[in-house]
Amino acid sequence: MSLHTTAQSLVALAEGGEHGGNHESLSPYLTGGGALIVLLLLLWITTRFNRDR
Repeated sequence: MSLHTTAQSLVALAEGGEHGGNHESLSPYLTGGGALIVLLLLLWITTRFNRDR
C-alpha cells in the first residue's frame, strides 16, 4: 500500500462517508457533563488522600 492510497483511505475515513460517527443517542452535553462529574469526583478523591500537605 503506497502513501497516496493510505492518505486517500484516511481522508475518506475522516469525512465519515457512510458512517457519520455521530450516533443519535449520544448527546455531546450529556457526555461532556458526565466527564466533568467524573473528573471532579476524581479530583475530590485525590484531595482527600493528600491531607498531609
